[in-house]
Amino acid sequence: MSETKHEEKKDSQHKAQGSSDIKSLLSQLEALLDEYMVKKAPFTLPKDAKEFIAKVSPYLIIIFAIMALSFIFFTLGLSAFVAPFAMMGGYGYGLGLSWSFGTIIALVVSIISVVIELMAVPGLFKRTKSSWRLLFYASIVSLIGGILSINGLVGAIIGAIIGWYILFQVKELYKK
Repeated sequence: MSETKHEEKKDSQHKAQGSSDIKSLLSQLEALLDEYMVKKAPFTLPKDAKEFIAKVSPYLIIIFAIMALSFIFFTLGLSAFVAPFAMMGGYGYGLGLSWSFGTIIALVVSIISVVIELMAVPGLFKRTKSSWRLLFYASIVSLIGGILSINGLVGAIIGAIIGWYILFQVKELYKK
């Protein structure tokens, strides 16, 4: 009996250690990106541009989430109502979508990213630091998905760099 409790305690300590390792790694990445995307950046965005991005970003996330959800539903095959129109366009039923590893990774990453971004929207209106951090996490998930899918490796890296530049430029506006 005591051996089981000892194993459970050890497992919970290991889980806590793993969680703190991930948080530490993310904090280090955030500090590194802050150094290169803000402090050592060759140019910074003007204050008005930062303010505009901070005001518009929650609305853009909502719009892009709706678009992403339509992609997700399409990928899952829930867009049967589009099939007759696709036939007229010459694409054929199913539009030739194959369930490759890259497609599955893209679907899972899209779902996770959209959920994280939508979780950030209320805080983005209030400009909270936690909402900014959720967008940072969503960008990391997208980068990992791009790396795993291999097909979009270069695009994922370029997209992450551009996204991180903008994200870190507006970071100062999220303080609460």
